[in-house]
Amino acid sequence: MRLLPAPAGSGIVFRRTDLDDFEIPAIGRNVAKVSYATSLMRQGVLISTTEHLLSAFIGMGIDNVIVALDNLELPILDGSALPYVESILESGIHVQRRRREYMRVLKPVEVREGNKFIAVYPGSGYRIQYSIDFPAPIGKQEASIDLAADTYGTQIAGARTFGYKADEKKLRDMGLIRGATRENAIVLGPRGPENGPLRFKDEFVRHKVLDLIGDLALAGRRIEGHVVAERAGHAMHTALVSRLLKDRSAWEMVRVSVAGPAAEQADTIRAVAIRRPALMGA
Repeated sequence: MRLLPAPAGSGIVFRRTDLDDFEIPAIGRNVAKVSYATSLMRQGVLISTTEHLLSAFIGMGIDNVIVALDNLELPILDGSALPYVESILESGIHVQRRRREYMRVLKPVEVREGNKFIAVYPGSGYRIQYSIDFPAPIGKQEASIDLAADTYGTQIAGARTFGYKADEKKLRDMGLIRGATRENAIVLGPRGPENGPLRFKDEFVRHKVLDLIGDLALAGRRIEGHVVAERAGHAMHTALVSRLLKDRSAWEMVRVSVAGPAAEQADTIRAVAIRRPALMGA
């Protein structure tokens, strides 16, 4: 996989180099499958497991980029977005002349499904509040983040995906998690993580925030508003995108002159990667 610069206004576009450079824009109408990962499809061509890379782009202020890959699935790497963030910073971020477009939320948009809930409300910046309630040993966790504070690289990017050991056989029999290993996911047994230590004491909810940021990237622009999610997942994340895009009275496009994250963040994020076990108390 390669990340290539793109002209201002291009957005995020996936390019299948093994299929004559066929392109799939990362926008809501191309959402294909949302179960344990988010996939995109256009004219029968599939791109799967997009959420971690999309999350890194939004978190690091990347608006225009071509993602060139020669198969249908993005690399899982270590199960987080941190390797993507590190690579982006090492390559450098170019600030384009064209003003950045945001999707400013004008009125509440909500999605409910039983005890699951997700919504976006008007508000300055891009704030996310997420709560989860999983079976033991996770239980209830909550997290809040303000992406405008440039905390993505150190507070969210390193949170890894996770799964229960007891569910492994069932999921593999369904053709899912085929690439999952102890090197790219937290494996949970009855007593807790079998391949610890955790990078954050609340790493599970932080990863849900990471996924949410990636899924909401499918709105086509970074959101200006406040997002609240309770027990949600990929399907509800993308349902919110769909509902938001369909209600044209719920948002407006605004253009602002905003630079990407400072290059000085690179040293900080690399230090975080090295000191991962020390983050348990973060």
